[in-house]
Amino acid sequence: MADYVPANDGAFNNWFKFLNQYVAAKCTGQSPEWTHIPEAARTVLTDAYAAWYTVYSVTLSPHTPVDTEAKNDAKKAAKAVIRPFVNQYLRFPPVTDEDRTALGIPNHDTMPTPVPKPKDIPEVEAQTPKPRVLSFRFRRDTMKRWGKPDDVHGMELVWVISDTPPEETDDLIHSSFATKSPLVLDFKESERGRKVYYAVRWETGTVKKGDFSDILQVFVP
Repeated sequence: MADYVPANDGAFNNWFKFLNQYVAAKCTGQSPEWTHIPEAARTVLTDAYAAWYTVYSVTLSPHTPVDTEAKNDAKKAAKAVIRPFVNQYLRFPPVTDEDRTALGIPNHDTMPTPVPKPKDIPEVEAQTPKPRVLSFRFRRDTMKRWGKPDDVHGMELVWVISDTPPEETDDLIHSSFATKSPLVLDFKESERGRKVYYAVRWETGTVKKGDFSDILQVFVP
């Protein structure tokens, strides 16, 4: 199946902008059709587009190879926001086949067979492979290899950079999702040395979520 995210930079920019506009139209107003998408998640998507366009716009006029590299990095970062957002919020009702067609997101002929809510919590290990990068590998505690079990769709990681420990998982305002281990987060140079608090849980293919782990912590390398 062809990738639904446009490869061409101009097409990607137009599609990403339209995605934000479509989601905003469905989630706002007096009687929003979509109430399952938290405002914080929509803000992350909006901020991701703003960050992408800021760098992309520089390349619309004569620019340097450094500008091109920055644009490519920004596109990679944007995709890292888009794909988890689509998988978590746009794959299932109340989002319809018509909505996905309008957004260029493939529809499935049949919905996945419903499975129960995950009863266990992922085993997760935070690693610092290089500066400004955190890598979270995950598995079920009975598995020998790192990766997701067959009965879940992936792992959700919620996190926040904070100087003080959060009191509950609702304070972990950022959400990332991965179907393959590891889940990788990139940070800014100014965030090096900051403390990241995080928690993890499994998610099934029907967007049923398990319980969160305890809140853990790691420093940005």
